[in-house]
Amino acid sequence: MNLNIDILEETGKSIVSLSGEIDAYTAPQLKEALIPLTVEKERTVEVDLEDVNYMDSTGLGIFISALKSTKEHESHLKLINIQDRVFRLFKITGLDEIIDVNAVIRGGKE
Repeated sequence: MNLNIDILEETGKSIVSLSGEIDAYTAPQLKEALIPLTVEKERTVEVDLEDVNYMDSTGLGIFISALKSTKEHESHLKLINIQDRVFRLFKITGLDEIIDVNAVIRGGKE
């Protein structure tokens, strides 16, 4: 499966809507799109994961890299609309404690 990435720019905010799967195959594409958005000071990068139904540890690594970049550049990373099965990865690893994870949806679109 592929990963589709749509980026909407607003004043002070980038909204990144993802659909598909985040894995070793699609992670480089996500990293290439996401990390450059985090380097603008005081910018919020909001990642909508509503249509992501699978993510492996490679995906977690991308979000950790994005978080590190936001800390270095004084921007902010926020993940929204996460399906249960994807959220469990953040919960199990404790990343839900250090990454701003909001609006977890139950089940999601099948």
